[in-house]
Amino acid sequence: MAVLVIADHDGSTVRDTTHKTVTAALAIGGDVDVLVVGQGSKAAADAAAKISGVRKVLLAESGELAHTLAEAVTATVVGLAGGYDAVVSPATMDGKNFMPRIAAKLDVAPISDIIEVVSADTFVRPIYAGNALETVQTSDAKKVITVRATSFAPAAEGGSAPVEAVAGQDAGKAAFVSEEMVKSDRPELGAAKVVVSGGRALGSAEEFSAVIEPLADKLGAAVGASRAAVDAGYAPNDYQVGQTGKVVAPGLYVAVGISGAIQHLAGMKDSKVIVAINKDPDAPIFQVADFGIVGDYKTVVPELMSALG
Repeated sequence: MAVLVIADHDGSTVRDTTHKTVTAALAIGGDVDVLVVGQGSKAAADAAAKISGVRKVLLAESGELAHTLAEAVTATVVGLAGGYDAVVSPATMDGKNFMPRIAAKLDVAPISDIIEVVSADTFVRPIYAGNALETVQTSDAKKVITVRATSFAPAAEGGSAPVEAVAGQDAGKAAFVSEEMVKSDRPELGAAKVVVSGGRALGSAEEFSAVIEPLADKLGAAVGASRAAVDAGYAPNDYQVGQTGKVVAPGLYVAVGISGAIQHLAGMKDSKVIVAINKDPDAPIFQVADFGIVGDYKTVVPELMSALG
């Protein structure tokens, strides 16, 4: 049996989600290879080669893969899939884009967002915004799986896998036009060790910035938001934490003015330590919080800032 892991990387390093997906792949069993796609990604391939348990790293570099268009990634993976029993990717925004396409091309049913590997053909995944767990057994000869990386420990370093070049495929009729990148000195939300999130209770975009951002700066944290805050225009879409946003599991998650709708809890309840600040003692967020402060954030947050020095 052999498993192909599609790496999540930035061109020079592989992200922690890749290490965690390798852990899931090793649990499926057999040999584990890692595919790195993207022009100028040799450094990322070399980094992937150091992950313990990886047999070899496949590096697909071409002009068509420079912007990792889903169509080009799909064609590249489908061309390699004949040698593998399973194709696995982190459940990132990119993974959620190209993995269903790969499954369709291979004529199999994709299995999304797994949080546990029971056996080589049986997996556990959350449903109903994380309120229930579903055990799925597949009879497909090839398995196409996305992994909720927050549910797995990262694979250790210490490997020395060889790096092999493979052919990248073109994107067909699709073509890259442009992209707008958000630049920030803060940690990336999906990989941050500390996250400070704000909710609709903050009342305005100006208040959100004035309260959440200084606290995040003080803690060296990424900034997150509930869907209600994003829908109200208080924060940009890429700040959204939850079932329809980003799933995070930092060491510390601070929720300010977030009531705790089930969709939001699904995206952060695996955080190691959860601190909730809300003036409603019956807010659902307190059901998952390790530390809860019942009070007005306008009083609590300044006191917290003062205590942090």
